[in-house]
Amino acid sequence: MASKKDYYEVLGVDKNADEATIKKAYRKLAKKYHPDANQGSKEAEEKFKEVGEAYEVLSDPQKRKTYDQFGHAAFDGSAGGGGFSGGFGGMDMGDIFSDIFGGGFGGFSDIFGGGKRKNGPRRGSDLRVELHISFEEAVFGCSKEITYNKDESCPDCGGSGAKPGTHAETCTNCRGSGQERITKQSIFGVVTTLSECHVCHGSGKVIKTPCEKCKGAGKIRVKKTISVDIPKGINNGQSIRKSGMGQPGEKGGPNGDLLVTMYVAPHKHFIRDNDNILIDVPISIVQATLGGDIIIPTIDGEESYYVKPGTQPDTVVLLKNKGVFNVRNNDIRGNEIVTLKVQIPTKLNDKQKEILKAFAEAGGDNIKKENFFEKMKKRFE
Repeated sequence: MASKKDYYEVLGVDKNADEATIKKAYRKLAKKYHPDANQGSKEAEEKFKEVGEAYEVLSDPQKRKTYDQFGHAAFDGSAGGGGFSGGFGGMDMGDIFSDIFGGGFGGFSDIFGGGKRKNGPRRGSDLRVELHISFEEAVFGCSKEITYNKDESCPDCGGSGAKPGTHAETCTNCRGSGQERITKQSIFGVVTTLSECHVCHGSGKVIKTPCEKCKGAGKIRVKKTISVDIPKGINNGQSIRKSGMGQPGEKGGPNGDLLVTMYVAPHKHFIRDNDNILIDVPISIVQATLGGDIIIPTIDGEESYYVKPGTQPDTVVLLKNKGVFNVRNNDIRGNEIVTLKVQIPTKLNDKQKEILKAFAEAGGDNIKKENFFEKMKKRFE
């Protein structure tokens, strides 16, 4: 899997950039790679997702602080509990001494958390599932069914891995400890280390007659279908955790969790900015000049708005509480930020041209071409 690009690099900003600079860079790139401007371009769609993911982290002070400290590992689970697991960049000290001395150095493995005994209770691993939802489903929430594969205890052997009527026996090589002592000659003299038993592979048990259904694994792969309630306001890249629905634990350990990560499809017209919704609405030069009623699309439906006479290009209009529900508090809702884009006509008939000329002359404008010196002369008269 290709490594992710640095989020600051994705947005093209410095690591010391303030919130306003990050927002400005995001809006520029979101418009550049928006699907409407890049019909059928998979590359643009991926860029759009990448930009959204980067902004979702860097616009949140706490997430940004965590990202600055741990990078992408802070969000993919590889940083461990709090991003530090045993020292030296997340490397287990037991693993360091294992690399040097071949499995530990006397008691160093126990001191530094190494020597992981496989015959004790262990938590099951987490599973990750991607769920694709629409822009509207992310705003208003919904319920979805997902299907995924996971392991479950074999029904024939009850998870023991041994054929029904038989049982796993204690490993005679390690006497059930799951570890064996190995003596080596090193530069420090004779060193005794603890390593995983090569016979039982750390389990402490040996299955002589494996279960036919699970082939001795004690687990079988099954397909599960569950319903997931997606809260209002969930954003692209955020995950829902379903506790205990991951892989089963070992030796009485708890099950892992299921993490359902959302991938929100881009909208044809709207762009999301945290809890706000951005949209450009075109208006004619006549509407901008004389004013008039227009219809503005919102995520709730159409909204009537009166354009004031003399409205300038790129005027920003705020429609309160027409944005996205806050995912942590649905009583709070963002706004819709509308930019009015005045459309200048590119093709005029003769009558329209005459009307505009008459308008210009009535206002004292000279629409005939003047050279530079004539313009400068009038300026100083």
